[in-house]
Amino acid sequence: MAISLKILALLAAFSSLAHAESSPAVGVRHMTAFAAVRGGDLDVTVWYPAQMGGTQVTLGDSPFFAGTSAQSEAPLTEGWFPLVLLSHGAGLGGTPEAMSWMAAGLAAKGFIVAAPTHPGNGGAKRSAEQTMQLWLRPGDISATLDAMTGARGFKEHVEADKVGVLGLSMGGGTALALAGGRISAERLAGYCDAPARNPSLCEWVKMSGLDLHRMDMRAAGGDFTDRRVRFAMAIDPAPVDVFDSDSFAGVTLPVEIVNLGTSGTIPETARADGVARAIPHGRYETIADASHFSLFGVCKPGAAAIAEEEKIDEPICKDGGDRSRQEIHAQLIEMAAEAFERELGGER
Repeated sequence: MAISLKILALLAAFSSLAHAESSPAVGVRHMTAFAAVRGGDLDVTVWYPAQMGGTQVTLGDSPFFAGTSAQSEAPLTEGWFPLVLLSHGAGLGGTPEAMSWMAAGLAAKGFIVAAPTHPGNGGAKRSAEQTMQLWLRPGDISATLDAMTGARGFKEHVEADKVGVLGLSMGGGTALALAGGRISAERLAGYCDAPARNPSLCEWVKMSGLDLHRMDMRAAGGDFTDRRVRFAMAIDPAPVDVFDSDSFAGVTLPVEIVNLGTSGTIPETARADGVARAIPHGRYETIADASHFSLFGVCKPGAAAIAEEEKIDEPICKDGGDRSRQEIHAQLIEMAAEAFERELGGER
């Protein structure tokens, strides 16, 4: 029996509405956190399980990548939730908003996600020196935790004994440092002596006129463990090869590391199977058909061509197989949610 186009349209609209009503609402707010290591306030973006309301916004939208929707200032859902502290990467991934696909995905699954902006790591004020001061990043996360457990509107919902850290790319190294890994000042100073280890980063460091050997790294090898953090997860941590490898034997909390790609495609500066083995309670997984660029947002049509025109040499829209980036993101969100639920507890 034939069905009119009008009826089909009504059915489609009803189905879409029902899906929207059944999907968990995700709220987003901005706040500040005082970071002693920076001598000032950090901008912090917080995603959370929300009731309907607020103003719809899109975070992470750029000429290359599609953003992720959330409800600005929506009321928090009643209840208590585990807290995930999110550390972003550098460059095109150098803001919390660039990781909004992950943050909103976890918030929809029942987590509060707080991400500080690591100064100078991305955006218009990007700085090679600030980016390479890796030892300041853990303090940004600890300052965010201080703020979240003391902020009115969040302290009534955060389960202070269920706190984890999630780091993506350079943020993965931050997560490892918070877990107890120690940066080697000597390895960091020599990181760009062989530019092939990280061509895009080291070329930018060189063009910026920064000599890593002359940078003050007296604080680089400190112990940045935050005992309030109960679990750490790092996805493609880079540069993971600037750590003192012996320090990982002293990590006491559970750590999960995920590499994107296969043994032959994972960059050496991000390959962390050895790190996972060195951590007493370490776990290691890979996603074979993903790549480091899978951590970026979903590419807009024509983004690869625009990147080429702007002389961005990296294949920012290329993953490692036939699956879409949306599918890879969905898998990463599920992996992270399962890991934090397993280690922190909480209901999904």
